[in-house]
Amino acid sequence: MHEIVMTSQIEYSDIGLCEYKMAWDLQEEKLTKVVESKGNSDLAGFAGILIFCEHPNVFTIGKSGQTNNLLIDDEFLKKINASYYKSNRGGDITYHGPGQIVGYPIFNLEKLKMGVKAYVHNIEEAIILTLADYQITGARLEGATGVWLDTGTRNARKICAIGVRVSKSVTMHGFALNINTDLNYFSYINPCGFSDKGVTSMEKELKMKVDIEMVKANVKEKICKVFSLKIR
Repeated sequence: MHEIVMTSQIEYSDIGLCEYKMAWDLQEEKLTKVVESKGNSDLAGFAGILIFCEHPNVFTIGKSGQTNNLLIDDEFLKKINASYYKSNRGGDITYHGPGQIVGYPIFNLEKLKMGVKAYVHNIEEAIILTLADYQITGARLEGATGVWLDTGTRNARKICAIGVRVSKSVTMHGFALNINTDLNYFSYINPCGFSDKGVTSMEKELKMKVDIEMVKANVKEKICKVFSLKIR
């Protein structure tokens, strides 16, 4: 096997607590930047942009999602201080809220020399490696994206959701890792279209609050590791 040389670089920013639509608009803007960089010889090593944030309470549903997986009406949405968006990503319905790391990798897959399946696999791997540092054993579930615990048992539960869109070989949307998330909000949906699977968080598994800034640093490091990237 030949050694992988870390030549590709990315930009990184943590934009903090950000409304979902604002973050979506920012992704579209950055996607255009990454697409335009392809023909620029001065940016030959540029592989994309990684954005981290948290969102106020919001439910989002992907292009192939079933609207009946949202189990509440508009009036109840207001009551629980949440919003709802139909997104252009893949996947079904999920929840974003405070205490959750939402990651938006806007990566040039041509530069990374990989397809969408390998890209999703690498995102899952970065999360699995991060969880391992906290003695949480994450795994993949056949037929589903994301990172799960206790797969193959009745207690299978998701700790990280993944939903992506690829345009001109550049990714957007991404993953949501539950840290200190209020899991009650997941009771208002069939998460990712599953009515028979649970949802968990690092706080719930470890029975203690987790330093979200430390987890962010860890996830960022693991993404750079599995994709052979460095932050410029």
